[in-house]
Amino acid sequence: MIFLKLGGSLITEKSQTETARLEVIDRLATEIQDVLRENPELTILLGHGSGSFGHHAAAKFGTHNGASTIEDWKGVAAVWKAANKLHRFVMDSLLAAGLPVISFPPSASALAQDGELISLAIQPIQHALSKGLIPVTHGDVVFDETRGAAIASTEAIFSYLTDTIKPSRILLTGLTPGVYDRSGEILPSITQAEFSELVFADDKPLDVTGGMRTKVKYALAFSKQFPGTEVRIFSGEVPGHLREVLLGSPKGTLITY
Repeated sequence: MIFLKLGGSLITEKSQTETARLEVIDRLATEIQDVLRENPELTILLGHGSGSFGHHAAAKFGTHNGASTIEDWKGVAAVWKAANKLHRFVMDSLLAAGLPVISFPPSASALAQDGELISLAIQPIQHALSKGLIPVTHGDVVFDETRGAAIASTEAIFSYLTDTIKPSRILLTGLTPGVYDRSGEILPSITQAEFSELVFADDKPLDVTGGMRTKVKYALAFSKQFPGTEVRIFSGEVPGHLREVLLGSPKGTLITY
């Protein structure tokens, strides 16, 4: 079982509002299909970020800080609309590539408490997997018992699902080739002890879910909770890289606790 995230930085132009990189999405879909055609025994759960769709809308309305007023709730609807717009692009591309995908948007079943996911419908996802379908989820706005609303990142969704579905590999692909050290070199691996020594440039482009620092934190948490799980951050920008990593290539940065 592989959890695979297609990062928002990879599938959108993050500096340009609601701009999808459709050719990149199509290529990634084809690479996934090629791998599954060669290895039909592989099982994948897909997720993707919201990039310049959900992040810009969430920042505009402050949805990541919660919702209480009428205007705030209008913002929640706007964030949902933006995230869903990108999700439809991704789903259309995956279906066109011949992948048997089915959508599981978190806004339909998830609940958070003070920004942390506390519930999400897992059984429908398990049923989809058991029938040979590929569940697809994404970063989304969700209801929050404390704040009214919150933004659930794909990593947060993966984290919630991992307890039950237990993937053998968690692959996070984006624009960046991996995690950089202070000299600008890509680290082949990173541990919890090394995490505090890293420098992260998360201010640009806009990312209301925390950028690379948050991705590494989640990855370390995955690695700690499930020591035998391969957790890897890598770039899907170069054609063929996603295919190679799905087939076992050690590209990018391996996260170990």
